[in-house]
Amino acid sequence: MVKLLAANCVLKPSQRRQLQSWLKRAIHLGERMGRFFLTITVQRVGRFFSMQATVHAAAGDFDCRCKGQTWRDVCRAMVRTLAVRLHSQRLAFDAL
Repeated sequence: MVKLLAANCVLKPSQRRQLQSWLKRAIHLGERMGRFFLTITVQRVGRFFSMQATVHAAAGDFDCRCKGQTWRDVCRAMVRTLAVRLHSQRLAFDAL
C-alpha cells in the first residue's frame, strides 16, 4: 500500500500519476516481501522540495529523505533510493 501526503504543497494529479509510475519497481519489490506499507510526505521548504518516505515491510523498517530544487529531481532521487534499499532488504530477507 502506498500513501502520498502533500504537507504544504499541492500536487497535480499528473504529478501523482508520474510518481506512481516511477515507483513501480519499488512497489513490486516491497510487495514480494509482504506486509508492505510506504508513506511519502512531500513539502516545500523555502524554494526547495523535501520528500520523506517511511517504509514498513516484512524484512524491516527504514526511512529515506531527499531534498532538491525541483519536484522531479527529488522524486527521482527518492525512487532510486527506495529501489536500492528495498532490493538490498529483499536479498537479505531471502538469505534467511
